[in-house]
Amino acid sequence: MFPKYNLAVTGWVWRSMRKLFLLLSLLLSHAAHLEGKKDNQFIWKPGPWGRCTGNCGPGGSQSRALWCFHSEGWTSHLSNCDEHNRPPKERSCFRVCDWQRDLFQWEVSDWHHCVLAPPALGPARPRAAACVTAQHGLQHRTVHCVQKLNRTMVVNEICEHFAPQPPTEQACLIPCPRDCVVSEFSPWSTCSNGCGKQLQHRTRSAIALPLYGGSQCPNLTESRACDAPISCPLGAEEYTFSLKVGPWSKCRLPHLKELNLSGRTVLDFSSESKELVTFRHHSYKAHHHSKSWDIEIGFQTRQVWCTRSDGRNAVLRYSWKTSEWKECQVSLLLEQQYLHWHETGPICGGGIQTREVYCAQSTPASTAQRAKEVSRPVAKTLCLGPAPSASQLCNIPCSTDCIMSSWSAWGLCVHENCRDPQGRKGFRMRQRHVLMEPTGPAGRCPHLVESVPCEDPVCYQWLTSEGICIPDHGKCGPGHRILKAVCQNEQGEDVSGSLCPASPPPEQMACEIPCRMDCVVSEWTEWSSCSQSCSNKNSDGKQTRSRTILALAGEGGKPCPPSQALQEYRSCNDHSCMQLYWETSPWGPCSEDTLVTALNATIGWNGEATCGVGIQTRRVFCVKSHVGQVMTKRCPESTRPETVRACLLPCKKDCLVTAFSEWTPCPRLCQPGNATIKQSRYRIIIQEAANGGQECPDTLFEERECEDVSLCSTYRWRPQKWSPCVLVPESVRQGLMGTSETCGKGVQIRAVSCISDNNQSAEMTECLKQMNSMPPLTQECTVPCRNDCTFTAWSKFTPCSANCETTRSRRRQLTGKSRKKEKCQDADLYPLVETEPCPCDVFTSHPYGNWSDCILPESRKEAHRGLRLQGDTKECGQGLRFRAVACSDKNGRPVDPVHCNSSGYIQEECVIPCPFDCKLSDWSSWGSCSSSCGIGVRIRSKWLKEKPYNGGRPCPKLDLKNQVHEAVPCYSECNQYSWVVEHWSPCKIHNELRSPRCGGGTQSRKIRCMNAADGEGGAVDNSLCSQDAIPPETQSCSLLCPNECVMSEWGHWSKCPQSCDPHTMQRRTRHLLRPSLSSRTCAEDSQVRPCLLNENCFQFQYNLTEWSTCQLSENATCGQGIRTRLLSCVRSDGKPVAMDECEQRNLEKPQRTNLHCLVECVVNCQLSGWTAWTECSQTCGLGGQRSRTRFILMPTQGEGRPCPTELTQHKTCPVTPCYSWVLSNWSACKLEGGDCGEGVQTRSLSCVVHNGSISPWTVRVDDALCREMPFQDSVLKQPCSVPCPGDCHLTEWSEWSTCELTCIDGRSFETLGRQSRSRTFIIQSFENQDSCPQQVLETRPCTGGKCYHYTWKASLWNNNERTVWCQRSDGINVTGGCSPQARPAAIRQCNPACRKPFSYCTQGGVCGCEKGYTEIMRSNGLLDYCMKVPGSDDKKADVKNLAGKNRPVNSKIHDIFKGWSLQPLDPDGRVKIWVYGVSGGGFLIMIFLVFTSYLVCKKPKPHQSTPPQQKPLTLAYDGDLDM
Repeated sequence: MFPKYNLAVTGWVWRSMRKLFLLLSLLLSHAAHLEGKKDNQFIWKPGPWGRCTGNCGPGGSQSRALWCFHSEGWTSHLSNCDEHNRPPKERSCFRVCDWQRDLFQWEVSDWHHCVLAPPALGPARPRAAACVTAQHGLQHRTVHCVQKLNRTMVVNEICEHFAPQPPTEQACLIPCPRDCVVSEFSPWSTCSNGCGKQLQHRTRSAIALPLYGGSQCPNLTESRACDAPISCPLGAEEYTFSLKVGPWSKCRLPHLKELNLSGRTVLDFSSESKELVTFRHHSYKAHHHSKSWDIEIGFQTRQVWCTRSDGRNAVLRYSWKTSEWKECQVSLLLEQQYLHWHETGPICGGGIQTREVYCAQSTPASTAQRAKEVSRPVAKTLCLGPAPSASQLCNIPCSTDCIMSSWSAWGLCVHENCRDPQGRKGFRMRQRHVLMEPTGPAGRCPHLVESVPCEDPVCYQWLTSEGICIPDHGKCGPGHRILKAVCQNEQGEDVSGSLCPASPPPEQMACEIPCRMDCVVSEWTEWSSCSQSCSNKNSDGKQTRSRTILALAGEGGKPCPPSQALQEYRSCNDHSCMQLYWETSPWGPCSEDTLVTALNATIGWNGEATCGVGIQTRRVFCVKSHVGQVMTKRCPESTRPETVRACLLPCKKDCLVTAFSEWTPCPRLCQPGNATIKQSRYRIIIQEAANGGQECPDTLFEERECEDVSLCSTYRWRPQKWSPCVLVPESVRQGLMGTSETCGKGVQIRAVSCISDNNQSAEMTECLKQMNSMPPLTQECTVPCRNDCTFTAWSKFTPCSANCETTRSRRRQLTGKSRKKEKCQDADLYPLVETEPCPCDVFTSHPYGNWSDCILPESRKEAHRGLRLQGDTKECGQGLRFRAVACSDKNGRPVDPVHCNSSGYIQEECVIPCPFDCKLSDWSSWGSCSSSCGIGVRIRSKWLKEKPYNGGRPCPKLDLKNQVHEAVPCYSECNQYSWVVEHWSPCKIHNELRSPRCGGGTQSRKIRCMNAADGEGGAVDNSLCSQDAIPPETQSCSLLCPNECVMSEWGHWSKCPQSCDPHTMQRRTRHLLRPSLSSRTCAEDSQVRPCLLNENCFQFQYNLTEWSTCQLSENATCGQGIRTRLLSCVRSDGKPVAMDECEQRNLEKPQRTNLHCLVECVVNCQLSGWTAWTECSQTCGLGGQRSRTRFILMPTQGEGRPCPTELTQHKTCPVTPCYSWVLSNWSACKLEGGDCGEGVQTRSLSCVVHNGSISPWTVRVDDALCREMPFQDSVLKQPCSVPCPGDCHLTEWSEWSTCELTCIDGRSFETLGRQSRSRTFIIQSFENQDSCPQQVLETRPCTGGKCYHYTWKASLWNNNERTVWCQRSDGINVTGGCSPQARPAAIRQCNPACRKPFSYCTQGGVCGCEKGYTEIMRSNGLLDYCMKVPGSDDKKADVKNLAGKNRPVNSKIHDIFKGWSLQPLDPDGRVKIWVYGVSGGGFLIMIFLVFTSYLVCKKPKPHQSTPPQQKPLTLAYDGDLDM
C-alpha cells in the first residue's frame, strides 16, 4: 500500500507535467502554423454564390462564403491566407422576378447520337470480353436560356429561377461493335502483253460497313507487279493520258482597259439561249444599277492540264494511233516459206494481220469515248518515239470433224413412241456416240442414230429365266422346270407386268432327267451373234445354238438324239440394209426475229460483242443410205434434230474513218513559171463495217489545185550613169583649210534601182533576195592632172585555148596629148598590154575515207498488201560500194568534187552473200497406229538435207539422227475386227474300235475374223484381228460310258470383292445329271479357291498416256492446234481391257483428254524500207558522213530467218571545199610617231579555202567566195597602249581557268559553270605606285564544267613544324577553297605545356627531359619531373623510362605524408572499399536526423467541422433497359 503523501506528490508531478506538455504543444503548434504560412500551404476556397437579391433586373447582388484551407485539407483562420489573392465575396447580378417568367425559357436541342461512355478508372477491359449484347453509352444535348422575343442567349441563372435546368446527358445502350464484313478476293486480273512494269490487281466488295465502333474495312483492293516485266525501249512506255480540268473561277468583269462597247450584249429572252463552255468560260453578270436587259459579259477561268496514268502531269502532245487489225492472212506466211506456193483450198493456222499506224493529237480517253470522235491524222514527224507495230501474228482456227465410236447392235423392233403406240409399224435403231468433239467453225459431226422400219413392234416384252429340272416321280425321268418371267421395256428396265401386251408365259415347262442307263445331253449354248448386220437379196442373217452328248446310253436306256437334233437355227437382222437417218445442213447466220424482240427488251445479255438474241435455222431431211434423200415421214420423228435455236446477235459495226487530214500546205513563196501546184488530204479507215453496219466511204484521198499561188517575178538591178569624178580636197585630208584641188584621185557615185521583168520599179529588197548583193554605188576615179598620162579603158581579155599553158591578154591605148609625151611612152611605167596565165581546168582527184557498206540497188517492188517482208526487197546479191573523192586544182587548192567526178564518188562492185535456209526432206508416210483398239498415235518424220549458212533460216530441233518427228492421234475401232467362232463339233473318240465308243477324244470348231462395219458380215484376213486373243480351234473332250457318273458343266465362279481380299473364297458348283451304276461316288459338285490378285481377281483403273505433240490441221502449218492424251482401261496385271470394265465400277474418270496448244509460226524477220539518206554531217570539208537506217517491224518468230545485223548503212560525203574568213594576228601598237602612250593596232581579214580544218598552209582565195564579211571594223581595229618607262601598267590577260561548277556534296545544282581570268599591275617605280590601276577580273559562263573539291595537305613534321597548303581535286595547289576552321596545325605544341625544369616538347607531342635527365612519369602518362642521371656530366644517360612503370622517387615531404594521406582511388583508378562504408554511414545519419525532426515538429490534426461541400452529380445506370 502506498503512503498518502506519496500519492499527493505523484498527482502534483502529473499536473505539472501536463501543464508543461500543453505549453510545449502550443509552442510546436504555433511554430508549425508559422512554418505553414511561410510555405504558402493555405489557400482560399469559396462557396457557391447565393440567390440574387435586391431590385429586379441588373441591379441585384449576391454573396458567398469564403474559407481558408490548409493544403492537407483542414481549415484555418482567415488571416493565414494571403489577402492579396482573396476572391471576391459579393458581385452584382441580374435579379429575376416572377413577372419575368414569360420573357425567358429553356431551349434544348435534340439528343445527339449515343456514344460510348469513357472507360472508368483502371485498366480498360478488352472489347470482346466486355460486350455481350450491348454496351453503355451517353447521349448529350445542348441547353441554353434564351429570350422568347429574339431568341438571344442569356445566362442560365435567369431560367434556373423559374425552372431547374434540364439534364444535358443521359444514359443509353449501344449494340456491341460490329466489324466491317467484306467478300472474298476476286481472281487476279490478267497481265497485258505490253512492256514496261505492269500491275495486276484483285478486288473484293464490302458486304457490311462497321457499326458502333467496329473495326474499319480493310483494303478492298490488292495489287502486285506482274512476273518478269518486259523492259520497254526508250520512249515506248505505255501510258494513258487524260485531260484534267479544275473548277471554274467566279465570274468577273475584264480589266477596264479591255472593256469596249462590243462587250455589251442584249439577250433575247423570248428564245432559249445556252452558254458556251470553253477554256475561257463566258458568263453573264447582271448589274443591279442597270436595266434588267442590260447585261455585261464577264469571264470565268479554270486550270486545264494533261495527266498521265502514272500520276505525272503531261503536256498535250501527239501520239501514235492505230486502226483495228485487218483480217488474218495465212498466205503471207506461206508465201514467205514457200516461194512457189499458191492457194489451192481453204487454209488455216497461223498468219499475219496488219493495221494502219498514224500520228494524231493526244486526247483524253474519257473525252474520246464520250465524243465518239477519231482524231485527224497529222504528219508522222510530230510523234516521238517508235511507232507501234503495224503487224502481228494471228491464227485462223482449223476445223476438224468428230471422231465417232462404232455402231451399237440393232435394238428390238419398237414403236416410234412407246407412250402412244400406233399401228403395226415400228423401227429398229442403233446408235453411236462422239469420242472427240469437232473443232473450228466448219467442224461437223455425222448423224448419231440410224433406223430401219420393222413390223409388229413391241415396247414391252417378257423375259424368262429357267430353273433346274425337278423330276416328277423318283430321281429321274420326266420332270418340270420353274420359269421366272419379268416384263421389261425397250431399255431393258423391269416394269410392271401389266404393260406387257401378251399374257405371261407358263410358270413351268416339261423337262427330263436321264436315268442310269439313259443318254445324257448338255444344255443349249447361248445363241451366236448374227452372221449379218442386215438382210439383203442373197442372204439373211442367222444365229445358231448347239448341245453335245455328254454320256452314251446303256442297255435299255433312252438312246441319244440324232446329230440334227443337236443344233438349232433362227433368223436374225432380217431388216433391209438400207438404213434411214436424219441429215442436217449447217446452221444459218444469226438473224433477228419478232418472237424474241420482247425478250431482248426485258433481258440484259452479257458480252460486249452481242446485241440481243436472235435465231438460227437449218434444214433437216431424211436420207436413205446408198439412195439419198427420201420423204421425211420415213424417218422416226422422235429422233428428228431441231431446226431452230437461239443465238446471240453480233453487233452492227459501222465503218469508222478519221477526219480528213489538213490540206498539205500550198507554197507561200511565189513559184516560177506556170506550174500547177496541188494540195491533198487523206483519211484512214479505223474500223471496217460489219454485220450490216454503215459502209465505208469511197473517197479516202482528195486533191485540189492551190489557189492564189503567185508566180515569181524576176528582178534585176538598173544602175544609172556614173557621176563626174569628185575630188577629195587635200586640205580635208590633212585637216587644213585651203583651195580645192583640180586633179588627182576622187570618187564618183551613181544611183541603182530595182526593176521587175516588165521594167516596173520594185522594192530594193526584192532584188536583194534574188541577187544577194548590190552593185557598188561608189568607185574611185582619177581626174588626170596636167602632166598625167591618160589612157582608154582596158579591153576584154583575149579567149583562152584548151591548153592550160597558154596565156590571155588585154590592151589599152594612150589618149589625147599623152600620145606625144615621152614619159607616157615608157612601157615599164605605163604598160599598154597586160598578160596573165589562163585559168587552168586541170584537177586532181584522190580518194578519201573508207569504203561504204555494200549497197544494193533500190527495188521498185511495193510492199505486199501494206506489209513489207524481208523477201520483198532484195537483201543479197551484187551491189555497189562507194568511196568519197577529194578534188583539188593544179595549185593544190580544194575545189568542188564536181570538177573531178560528177557524183563525187568512185564506186566498185561488191557482193552480199545470200542466206541459205535449212532444208529438210519431205514428210515420210504415216506409220501404223500404235493402238489397234481406241485412240493411238501415228508418227512421221523428216530428216536433214542441208544445213543453213549466211544467216539462213535455222533448223528445228533435231534428234541424234538429224530427224524431226511429228505425232498425231489416230483411232481404231475396238470391235471393228473381231473373232467369230462356230460351235464345237461332236467329240471324236481317239479309239474308234472300242465298243462302246466312249472315253477321251478331241473336238474342233471353225473361227474367222470378221469386219463389224461390213453389214454382210464377210470374213477378212485373220491378221486384222488381235493375235493375242485368238480363240482355240481344238480342245480335248470326253464321252462318258454308260456306267459312269455324269456331272453337268461347271457354273461360273462367284465374284470376288473389288479389294481382292485373299481371305475371301470364290465358289463354283455343278449338279449330278446321271448317277453311276456302281457304288462309286461321283466327282465333287463344288469347288472353292481364294481371291488372289492378278490370278483370279483383278482390279481396274483408268490409264492416261503422256500428251501427244501439238496436232495441226492438214491445211495449217502453224498456229493453234490440239494436244491429246489416250485414256484406256487397264487391268491390274497390265493388260488393257474394254472401257466398260472401268465404267461399270464407277471409277473417277479424268476430265480433259485434249487441250489447246500453239505451234509457233515460222516468221522471217520483217524490216521496213531504207530511209532516205541523211544530210551530210558536215557542210564541207573532210569527215562528213551520210547514213540511212531501217527498222525491225516484226522480229523473227520460231525458226524464221533471223534479222540482219546491218540496220544502218554509212557512206562518206564528197569532200567539198570550205571557205572561211581568217583573222590575222594583231599588229604592233601604232603610236603615230610617239614612243609610248595610247595607239591603235589592227589586223586583216582574208578568205581562205581548206578541207575543214584551218592550218597555217591554207590557201587564200577571192573574198567573194566567203560570202558576207562577218566582222565589223571594231574587230579589225582596237586601241592599245605602250607603257612609258617607270609607268605602273597592267599585264596581259591570263588564260581562262578551267570550267568549274558550283557543287554541294559532289553534285552540281546548275548546268552552266564559270571560268575566270585576270590582269594585274606591274610596278616599275615605287614613286608611281600610287597611280597604279586596279587589278581587273573577268568571269564568263561555260559548259562542260566539273565539280572540284578542296582538301588540306601537309608535309612531314620537322622540328615540330610542317608546311600546310590547300589542293584542288585535280592536283592543283591553290590558296583559298579549303575551310579555314579545318586547317591543320603547322606548328606542333605539347598540351599541357612543358613547364617542368629541364623539360621540352618532343617530336611525338609529349614532354620529355633534356640530355642527362630521365623522365619520371605519372600514372596518367604525363611527365611528373625530370631526374638527373648520376654521372651524366661525362656520359649520356642510356636509360629513359617513358612508360611510367617505376614508382616515382619522391622528395622528403612526399615521404612524410606517404603513409597517412587519404587516397580514395586505387592505382588502377577503382574506388576503394572504405569510401563506400563512409558514404553509407553518412546516409543513415541523415535519415535519422530527418525522422527525428518530423516527430518533434509534427502537429496533430484538429477535429474541426468543414463547410459542407456540394456532392457532385453522378448518373448511375442500374441495368434497367427503360433508361
